[in-house]
Amino acid sequence: MSSTLPETVTPQLAAIAATVAAGGRIADDDALALLACDDLPSLGQLAEQRRYQRVPARRVTFIIDRNVNYTNVCITRCKFCAFYRLPGDAAGYVLSHDEIFAKIDELRAQGGHQLLLQGGHHPDLHIAWFEELFRALKGRYPDLRLHALSASEIQHIARRSHLDLGETIRRLRAAGLDSIPGAGAEILADRVRSIIAPYKESTEGWLAVMREAHRQGLRTSATMMFGTVESDAEIVAHLRAIRDLQDETGGFVAFIPWSFQPEHTELPEATRTSATDYLRILAVSRVYLDNVDHLQASWVTQGEKIGQLALFYGADDMGSTMLEENVVSAAGCTFRLGREELGRLIAAAGFEAALRDQEYRIVGTP
Repeated sequence: MSSTLPETVTPQLAAIAATVAAGGRIADDDALALLACDDLPSLGQLAEQRRYQRVPARRVTFIIDRNVNYTNVCITRCKFCAFYRLPGDAAGYVLSHDEIFAKIDELRAQGGHQLLLQGGHHPDLHIAWFEELFRALKGRYPDLRLHALSASEIQHIARRSHLDLGETIRRLRAAGLDSIPGAGAEILADRVRSIIAPYKESTEGWLAVMREAHRQGLRTSATMMFGTVESDAEIVAHLRAIRDLQDETGGFVAFIPWSFQPEHTELPEATRTSATDYLRILAVSRVYLDNVDHLQASWVTQGEKIGQLALFYGADDMGSTMLEENVVSAAGCTFRLGREELGRLIAAAGFEAALRDQEYRIVGTP
């Protein structure tokens, strides 16, 4: 990709462009400058250049999986969440094994072999419950890839089971856990977390789970939910935490930034992030995270057209077909795309569509 930018760019942007063209690392001040930049096309150029440094092929991937929420009961009461129900609520549930099996059968009928399994912080579900479920899943579906839980769920399971973090992850792995989603990161800045999720683990608590998972050989993703109360400096602090841990462990396979959806939450004063802001943050994430290969477009929150445009702002992956999604849809966001639709969107943007697994190995075509 060409590194040529318009002659009207600022000296700082020109210097950042030179750093990116040389494959170099930008500083936090550079990232802050990019977040304040109104020259969206130039940001897209920088992000595309970094994307092709990490992923040279003109290919965009996605995976066929299903997001199953085993329970909506949660005691953590995050203000940004419209999905949870407190213990005792008549709308609370815990799925049975048979109910989860039925959902997996539907997934396999669509050609999918990965289950994204997440839920709330249920006070009565200890590690033995998860071990029994994971073993039942792997016994019935030996080729199933179990992409499950989140850092906050694992911290919760450890506390409720009176185990340390290392032993908790070892036992979950032995029962069948294959990889861990990056959910629960929100913004990795304790000021923000104290406002939007005061009962959830700290920044260091989230990082500790990922560090230990990577140490034990589990690959994970990382996310960033923006658009609540964070500042640009706290967005950069989040990106720095991910980049620093990736330098240390190399365990993150992908980064997924997505925008907060305020409907039906306890943060109704928040406004929906504009498409322009989303693309700017996506592009800056790609440029800053020079050690993370894959960046995912969030069509689930932005819709198919912006998801498609994201492929020109650093994204090389369209995520999942999302045969089921309950958390974001509870906040009023209900975009849906199937296997054929994702393939067509990717091809219409001028890319080659490919199916992948959780570790981004190519497994087929749409």
